[in-house]
Amino acid sequence: MTRADAQAALRSPLAFIAARWTPDPRTVRRAVLAALVMSVVIVVTGGAVRLTGSGLGCPTWPKCTDDSLTSTREMGVHGVIEFGNRLLTYVLCAAVGWAIVAVRSEKPFRRSLTRLGWAQFWIVMGNAILGGIVVLVGLNPYTVAAHFLLSSALIAVAAVMWQRVREGDGEPRPLVGKPVRQLVWFLVVASVLLIAVGTVVTGAGPHAGDSSEVPRMPVDSEMVSKLHAVLAWVVATLTFALWFVLKAVDAPEGPLHRTRELFLIILAQGVIGYVQYFTDLPEVLVGAHMFGSCVMWIWVVRVLLSLRERPDTPVAGPPPSSDRSSDQSSDRPSDATNASLAGPG
Repeated sequence: MTRADAQAALRSPLAFIAARWTPDPRTVRRAVLAALVMSVVIVVTGGAVRLTGSGLGCPTWPKCTDDSLTSTREMGVHGVIEFGNRLLTYVLCAAVGWAIVAVRSEKPFRRSLTRLGWAQFWIVMGNAILGGIVVLVGLNPYTVAAHFLLSSALIAVAAVMWQRVREGDGEPRPLVGKPVRQLVWFLVVASVLLIAVGTVVTGAGPHAGDSSEVPRMPVDSEMVSKLHAVLAWVVATLTFALWFVLKAVDAPEGPLHRTRELFLIILAQGVIGYVQYFTDLPEVLVGAHMFGSCVMWIWVVRVLLSLRERPDTPVAGPPPSSDRSSDQSSDRPSDATNASLAGPG
């Protein structure tokens, strides 16, 4: 590497890498999927921290204790669990960073994907700071709820990026009529409310995250749990109604498949929810319910994105070689897949 190369790498490292490396389309898709998977993993492990009573295993932040950056033997298993979850934040950052590098190096350059990657990065940074605040304020339930909601926002952005990387940048074309799209937006809003009320159920419930006297939200947990169940039935009903309407209007297979999958996920999530409610909220089922919430939210986003398609746009410049063309054609999803994975601009 010459001195000029080193200076260029310091000025713009992403551009320097992109000028010298073109990833395979499958590499890009895997990098983006890894970021999505890690955004779910960090939620599940964060739930494990709370359900094992390890929320204050590291009693301060950014260090684990006033005198140690890491957990110590005296802190026991709770310190290990809490500090381990903090370390996973670095893994999440690495996954998001790898996704940014991959989409930035892809040819042709797609600015929309890079922006989605940086949006994930800044959400992760904001949530890391919020996680530190959660510890510093002694697991205040409102900050814990905000921490989960910001994680849900990260999952939504990661899901959008996962879909966008598998389609083109052409002008989006709706696959269904406006009334159907409006019905899906009602489903999205109801799902957001379901997740938000779920954080209140958690904030008022027994799993405070630590064995000490952690404050809870001053609401009737029984009433909030019933409201959560009602919203779950609303989401399930809207999903079934959407599937029925899509069948009636002879919609493409993409939206139909995504809607059917979402309905099955909601049914499974509902079974877990009712079982945990009538068995006094065992930790394992609560953790499974949190994982199901993440999966349900991803599929709600996928249903929304499946209502439009974005074809490839012609790229200016010399045509690719025949070998490269065949590779790209084999890696590109079919028109039917694009229809099911279409996303917003």
